Amino acid sequence: MFDSIRQLLHHIYDVEGIIRWGGPLLVCLIVFVETGFFVGFFLPGDSLLVTAGVFAAAGTVELRWLLLPVMLCAIVGDQIGYWIGRTAGAALYRREDSLFFRRSHLQRAHGFYEKYGGKTVILARFVPIIRTFCPPVAGAAQMPYYRYLAYDVCGGVLWVGSMILGGYFLGRTIPNISQRIHYVIAVVILLSILPAIISILRARRVVRSHKTVSQPTSEAE
Repeated sequence: MFDSIRQLLHHIYDVEGIIRWGGPLLVCLIVFVETGFFVGFFLPGDSLLVTAGVFAAAGTVELRWLLLPVMLCAIVGDQIGYWIGRTAGAALYRREDSLFFRRSHLQRAHGFYEKYGGKTVILARFVPIIRTFCPPVAGAAQMPYYRYLAYDVCGGVLWVGSMILGGYFLGRTIPNISQRIHYVIAVVILLSILPAIISILRARRVVRSHKTVSQPTSEAE
């Protein structure tokens, strides 16, 4: 069983193999699932799109079959997530953890939403896991749909456009970069998780500062 899971994860994160085997259609499907369903939180997003852009520059896939279709799938996927949250509402926060659902991820997205408000719909696109759970949070929070849709279209276009075109121009600028795509993927993954690392470090700093402030009070007592 563990070998099967390991093999599955290997295929899921083999973004180069995904693009070579499935082309734009499989890229669209993965982006749609990642943004529209809870199961998608562990799927590759940023690394897949940047790699697709690099391969488009190399002529492996056509850029025109990537940009607009993937943008559309990212936007439509988010609409499903929004209406799941709008329909289920507070029941989502009482749902037990399962293989395809993590309540902690939902709560993290909720905190992100509380901090940034409507801008979260755009900013969340660039943060792994948050982008999967942000749409149901917005729906559960009863964010007006047309306002949500406007933010979401902007976010979807900016996210997909910046990732794919960034990879495309990288491929055009650096000769044979597609042969060293694993380095590109590593950098993209690092940049993707950087906000989470910064958030954790800030939280620890706040906890330490509270402990430092409370210690003199305890000693005085």
